[in-house]
Amino acid sequence: MAEQTTTEKEVWPASFAALRRCVDAVTSALNVAGTLLIVAVMLLINADVIGRGAFDAPISGVPEMVSMSIVAIVFLQIAQTFRKGRLTRTDLLLGGLERKAPRLRQALEVIFSLGAIALVWQIIAASWPLFRKAWERGTYEGTIGDFIAPIWPVKLIILLGCVALLVQLLMHALGAFLRLTRKGAA
Repeated sequence: MAEQTTTEKEVWPASFAALRRCVDAVTSALNVAGTLLIVAVMLLINADVIGRGAFDAPISGVPEMVSMSIVAIVFLQIAQTFRKGRLTRTDLLLGGLERKAPRLRQALEVIFSLGAIALVWQIIAASWPLFRKAWERGTYEGTIGDFIAPIWPVKLIILLGCVALLVQLLMHALGAFLRLTRKGAA
């Protein structure tokens, strides 16, 4: 599937292009943070395995840190995954429409984006109280005396990732709408 960002062939209004660059920069930064977290988790797991095997001294809390990190990684990288067109979806219908009825494809892209925006908004609405509860109560993962870690950072990352995805979906919908309404569009 083609990348969802602007291509060299498309000419956007200056304000849209500038906003697109800013949104893409934030999305890329979240993606880099997710990648760095993957590296950190890999190093942590290796250190735990080496410590356990060579020194009989495992690192406390590795399973908890890894499980929380996996969730964080997914939400740090979801907006970039969408932006690059790498989320799972079928392009058979859309590819055919692009050749035979490009305006219909853009209309479907707008509808898809609006549906996805509604879904992501529901995730944000459901996640916000969970974040507040974890923040206010100091909820943690682990066992007292061995290892504990607060869960609010992961809940915050879920919210940030959803907001970044929501903004990417809005940009995608707006881009499809601009292509749909462009004069001389096929």
